[in-house]
Amino acid sequence: LFPNWTLPLWITTGLSAFFFCYLLVYDVTYAYVEDGKDLFYRIMIAVPNKVFPDVSLVMLALCYLPGALAAILQLHNGTKYRRFPDWLDRWLQCRKQLGLVALAFGLLHMIFTLIKPIRYSFMYSRDTGVIKQIKENVTKPFDNTEAWRIKTPLFHGHSGIPALFLLLGITSWPSVQQHTNWREFRFVQSKLGYLTLVLCTGHGLVYGWNKFLKPSRYHWCLPPSYVLSLVLPCVVLMLKLVLITPCIHHRITRIRNGWEKPGKNQGHHTTVSLGKATSL
Repeated sequence: LFPNWTLPLWITTGLSAFFFCYLLVYDVTYAYVEDGKDLFYRIMIAVPNKVFPDVSLVMLALCYLPGALAAILQLHNGTKYRRFPDWLDRWLQCRKQLGLVALAFGLLHMIFTLIKPIRYSFMYSRDTGVIKQIKENVTKPFDNTEAWRIKTPLFHGHSGIPALFLLLGITSWPSVQQHTNWREFRFVQSKLGYLTLVLCTGHGLVYGWNKFLKPSRYHWCLPPSYVLSLVLPCVVLMLKLVLITPCIHHRITRIRNGWEKPGKNQGHHTTVSLGKATSL
């Protein structure tokens, strides 16, 4: 039942469990052990709202990583007709499911962020901060840099990123694919897909800002969770930058158009599965 969903769901479950346990230790347990603060109420909203974007970003990167690996293999083999390894072939076939899961977690993150102002803990912290300034007769100066740091990821997260994410999800539906040609589908899923990955990665980088440079942000030597979630997307984008350099991109294009490295056996074409020889 739903064979192409088995691997994505296992990956999603594993990543969700990992980030949830990580944040449970990083945010909640650390505060309880070191400072004696009971922050277990964060398990309901705050912790999931960090798990969702972390998992979504990693899943989106996993959606585009196999394409880069396949391109590297084709460069190494000098032909598009040689079979991909079974694990890579299976990974390539479930990219749509990986992307849809990333979309779902991204939408959950957006919804949880929108309800942040009505959370009791948020309103309590805001009100006590105002009361403290009134009692001490001081005014906290407006921090223009902090305003940019907060507004920029909010703008990306509630405007461009959801629109692109939804466009990627909609064009993956079979009913929509029937009304698009290959060039249109490839433009949306490849070009706009990587643009979405760039924006999502930038969203995480701007959100984190310089937090990773502050020793106080490392609880029990553990970095903030967003640092972990940014590793794989940055690797994928670096690979893509290498693959789109003119000399390498030209060679990949020739290979995918049927060119083969001199000396390759020309008689193996008929033995290759078409499903594994499809251009990416």
